[in-house]
Amino acid sequence: MSEGNQLVTIEEISPVKKKLNFEIPWEETRKSLDNAYRIIAKTAKVKGFRPGKIPRSILERYYKEYAEEETITDIFNRYFWDALKEHDIEVIARPEVDQQGITAGESFSFSATVEVEPDFDPEGYLGLEIDREEVEMTEDDIAAKLAELQEMYSTMEETDEESEVAKGRYVVIDFQGVLDGQPLKEMKADDYLLEIGSQSFIPGFEDELVGMKKGERKEFTITFPDGYHHQAVAGKEVVFSVQLKNIKEKRLPEINEEFVKNFEEFNSLEELKADLRVKIEAQKTEKADGDMRTAMMDRLLEKNPFPAPETLVERQILSMMADTKWRMAMQGIDPDKAASILPQYHDLYKNDANRIVRSLLLMKRIAVKENVAVEEDEIEARIREMAVQRGQTYELYRENLEKEGMIAEIRMELKNKKVMELIEARAVIRPVKKAPAAPGEV
Repeated sequence: MSEGNQLVTIEEISPVKKKLNFEIPWEETRKSLDNAYRIIAKTAKVKGFRPGKIPRSILERYYKEYAEEETITDIFNRYFWDALKEHDIEVIARPEVDQQGITAGESFSFSATVEVEPDFDPEGYLGLEIDREEVEMTEDDIAAKLAELQEMYSTMEETDEESEVAKGRYVVIDFQGVLDGQPLKEMKADDYLLEIGSQSFIPGFEDELVGMKKGERKEFTITFPDGYHHQAVAGKEVVFSVQLKNIKEKRLPEINEEFVKNFEEFNSLEELKADLRVKIEAQKTEKADGDMRTAMMDRLLEKNPFPAPETLVERQILSMMADTKWRMAMQGIDPDKAASILPQYHDLYKNDANRIVRSLLLMKRIAVKENVAVEEDEIEARIREMAVQRGQTYELYRENLEKEGMIAEIRMELKNKKVMELIEARAVIRPVKKAPAAPGEV
């Protein structure tokens, strides 16, 4: 834009917003307006005139609004984008344009408010002092993991005929709920498996089953809580008829050499325990590193108090909501129900989204300052690794990534990893022992 400095002034609204004010002389505006009418004249249709032969005064009567819209668009495209290039402004969202229209003989003024990434010099990332929890293995860790395996390989066995329903046992029941004499479809089930004492059912329901024996039938009334999610029964009394079909108990296998036969890769209990130690240590190490990096980023964000652009935060929120929607679908939640639930997540995700955006912007600035780069062979190696994990060929997987525009995401992921490694390498990391659990904590 040859006259850029004379035609535009830039106003700093905030660290993430700029306002570009343009003043286009009438002579330049008139030229663009004349050109708009010349183009319109070629195809315009007005009764009594041949195409291309319509006088300007007639065109202005019928096409004035359209001609001025085209002129404003032309002027915007010619001056706005050149101004961004000339002043090295990289926008992250569509501009908010304000203009009052064209007045003959006067300069045409318009403004464009744009959102940009904050420009700052990252500080405090060298020599950062941070604590990292020491990884300690205990026999309790092994015992807890073995207990998980016991649960995985547990069996459900029927009790004898004289057994009664008690806390910790499982029952198989048919039940029907009735409200004001009308059976409720949503309060009916056959062969329903329920753990007594799990508090997973309507409050008070499980207590009514305690003491029953196999084959017995019982009728009782349950008053639903006022805030119950199913409004039709909230705060109301429902009469339940229950048929107890079976009582079962969970049987946990003993942890011995026989138990090890469940796993083809181990020949003895000691081999199983040794493998668990390695895996538990790896999990604890990963958690300790993750907690340390989270603390590092929190500290760095405190040292660099720049704002996050609203547009980027909103994009991150929408990405998080899309992920939540996908997880709901995987859990079998009805799409209509998911759609009604999702909006409430918007504000819930806002703080986390803000932190994620600020973290990414900070990493980007550090990468620029430290000349951190990612080579093509590194991207290729990462894609090959991901392709193997997904059971696809490198060529096919890369082709799909390119179609979805995901190569840039992988480049950013690798660059951020390098930046974090740089910060860790230059940090002062203090090993600390895990604080003892407070009374009542697990």
